[in-house]
Amino acid sequence: MSLTLGLTLLLAVLVGVALGLLGGGGSILTVPILTYVAGLEAKEAIAASLFVVGVTSAVSVLAHARARRVRWRTGLVFGAAGMAGAFLGGLIGGHLPGTLLMIAFALMMLATAVAMIRGRRSAPESVVRELPVPTVVLEGLVIGLVTGVVGAGGGFLVVPALVLLGGLPMSAAVATSLLVIALKSFAGLVGYLASVQLHWPLVLGVTAAAVVGSFLGARLAGVVPERALRAGFGLFVLAMGAVVLVQELGVPLWPAALAGAAVLALAAACWFVVPACPLRRLVARTA
Repeated sequence: MSLTLGLTLLLAVLVGVALGLLGGGGSILTVPILTYVAGLEAKEAIAASLFVVGVTSAVSVLAHARARRVRWRTGLVFGAAGMAGAFLGGLIGGHLPGTLLMIAFALMMLATAVAMIRGRRSAPESVVRELPVPTVVLEGLVIGLVTGVVGAGGGFLVVPALVLLGGLPMSAAVATSLLVIALKSFAGLVGYLASVQLHWPLVLGVTAAAVVGSFLGARLAGVVPERALRAGFGLFVLAMGAVVLVQELGVPLWPAALAGAAVLALAAACWFVVPACPLRRLVARTA
């Protein structure tokens, strides 16, 4: 086993851990891993990520289903609409320039990171509103289209939609999102396979590693505080998104890294030194 392959498989385990813990975030990690570590082209990496995340999510659904947390009707309605959007997105993405896809993916990473750091609020466990089918179908189409084009925007878009539109409690929303992600991922993959060929031995190896990680993530779910985990993971995704965007735009990496480090240093100084730091008020409002 080469060093590159070993590192790719090790990082793929983290993809599964993210899905098992958070109900999303798989593609946010998978695409950069396959692009910058495994060396795949952007379109191939996005298509492969759809397979990896789809299979891993489908396996994770089984564990949640045994605990009766999956809302099948809501998930199937949302997922069916998402599949249509994802298939269309996959067809479109297969004909777009790779650089454009990676820039769009980086922007999705930044938006996802902000949403993760801010956190999300769930409906009370006892509140279950009537499913607004037309709204959920429209939301599923839009999110599916985004997922199909850039290979991302799964759980961290689906979970809030299920909470707000379907009135699901957080535990059910996370479990149901995995069903939706699996359906959308496979539909997007079919769209991409019309114009992209995959290196199946690598894809299957990464998928197996991610599935192992999903079991580990499920075991850790009750141990790690969700808010702390999401905030830390969000900061990591924010940094990765910035790196991908800088690299795809052709900006020299070192000046950008120094600028980012300066911003982080100023933020840390504000947080720890200035008693009335605006960052504290921002965190308090989003808590």
